[in-house]
Amino acid sequence: MMESLSTDPDLNRMPTDQDLARLQFTTLLYYLHCTNPDNGLVRDKTQSDAPASIAAVGMALATVPVLVERGIIIRKFAAKIARRRLRFLLECPQGPEPDASGYKGFFYHFLDIETGRRVWECELSTIDSAFLFAGALTVAAYFDGDDAEEAEVRNLANALYERADWNWACDHGLTLTHGWRPENGFIPYRWRGYDEGLLLYILGLGSPTHPLPPESYAAYTESYEWRNLYGRELLYSGPLFTHQLSHMWIDFRGIRDEFMREHNSDYFRNSRHAAYVQQQYAIRNPNNFVGYGAHCWGFTASDGPGWIKRTVDGVDREFFDYIARGAPFGPDDGTVSPWVVIASLPFAPEIVIPTVWNFARMNLGMTRLYGFKPSFNQTYATENSETGWWVSPCHFGIDQGPVVLMIENYRSGLLWNIMRRCEPMVVGLRRAGFSGGWL
Repeated sequence: MMESLSTDPDLNRMPTDQDLARLQFTTLLYYLHCTNPDNGLVRDKTQSDAPASIAAVGMALATVPVLVERGIIIRKFAAKIARRRLRFLLECPQGPEPDASGYKGFFYHFLDIETGRRVWECELSTIDSAFLFAGALTVAAYFDGDDAEEAEVRNLANALYERADWNWACDHGLTLTHGWRPENGFIPYRWRGYDEGLLLYILGLGSPTHPLPPESYAAYTESYEWRNLYGRELLYSGPLFTHQLSHMWIDFRGIRDEFMREHNSDYFRNSRHAAYVQQQYAIRNPNNFVGYGAHCWGFTASDGPGWIKRTVDGVDREFFDYIARGAPFGPDDGTVSPWVVIASLPFAPEIVIPTVWNFARMNLGMTRLYGFKPSFNQTYATENSETGWWVSPCHFGIDQGPVVLMIENYRSGLLWNIMRRCEPMVVGLRRAGFSGGWL
């Protein structure tokens, strides 16, 4: 079922570079509007009482070079924004106390947006800390000037990253744990098998102070699943975001670790296949959800209508709230995420751009403040929605970054080029066994 054409004539044609620039700009505004100017902490989502998300802070840092290069903020002031944010985080209390901001150099997932201290008894998150460190290393590599202000950005960013004790986070194992809580210790789950944890290991291996042993990367990859899906051979992971988040910083074109050498592929090509698998799943639409098709796909970790059972057109349906949706094996409840499609732009523009064009006609906010709403579900009818079906009421800080950064990598390769100059990232890749290409 295709939505009717928009009355805005601008939305009834294929998106151009100008359209992508406008979408990038309005998405980027999230990090300017939803940041506490006193300390640089970024709100998790557009809900008035939302705490700060440490991953969103990292993504906000990573977008700073885009702010400068696209003429939104002058370089001198952008450096000040980065410096204030980094200095505040370095000064936040670290320790085993339950109300600290972090421990062993890592940070809690959510922090009070005023004080920077832990909220909700949330976990100390290794992956969310990794996004923070990647953002810090981005500004460290970008602000390479000789003046004192840019030098201080580098010093603060490196200090923040080098403080993390990666071996502690392994809890006497080879693989990294998902995190830790002061109330009951390490979380029992570990980063194993292909997912966004790829970035985590490269950062841990590249640390000049507490590096992971190379065996930890081998332990991460040993449970990889190589599959044939719809005639495409790829390293499997269901949610699409897992094929993107590491790629925001690392240009994986032509560089290969041992696993990818054995399969004559690379992680960039793998992400391209993953986008096509998601599109093919939507075309086949085995569960007959409304709207799915060649230009309506994108299944990932996202907000949803809620934990609700409902009979729709005689079919018993089960809907979910926030969960990691995936294709082709689910979970799937009819919820689609525009942001995760846009974040596949560098990998498969020929299927992403027509899909973005379709989303643009569906009243999902492409040209409004913060850009596309992060998720929607056409199978789940709601009376109080402009569209007649469920659309996420909030924007999320961790969904905005992939849109901004991957549009930029598609347009200019900016982030990829910056991170080629980032020594810890290059060292981490080499220690993980990557070679070839630009390495």
